[in-house]
Amino acid sequence: MYNWILWFHLISLISWFAMLFYMPRLFVYHSEHKDKKEFTDVVKIMEMKLYKIIGVPAMFATLISGTLLAINYPTNIFTTGGWFHAKLLFVAILLVFFYFMGKYLKELQEDRCEKDGKFFRMFNEIPTIIMFIIVALVVVKPF
Repeated sequence: MYNWILWFHLISLISWFAMLFYMPRLFVYHSEHKDKKEFTDVVKIMEMKLYKIIGVPAMFATLISGTLLAINYPTNIFTTGGWFHAKLLFVAILLVFFYFMGKYLKELQEDRCEKDGKFFRMFNEIPTIIMFIIVALVVVKPF
């Protein structure tokens, strides 16, 4: 069963990260073209569908499958070192990022977001950095 749960976890993770990478890019376009109502109306639909239809289910699927892996195979976690605990820390940071993404989504949907394209370009780099760290922790297991 382990391999099937791991497979589902990886598929969920890939789906979640696809959303995490693309949504801030939509925020850039949205914030840089606030004056073009026709454009922002389309982007608002894209943002909402991406977040609610792909992002939220993929996040929950990732968390549930990861929890199942941890519960069903605790010896893999508690005997391999501190890398797993560090990974959990970065997953928690990613969840905070996801929360802020939802906050900015709501503000953009209501046309009250004060953040500009430059902010969202920087914001867009956060999931990439976290992904590098998590993958390095899982593959290399440095400690």
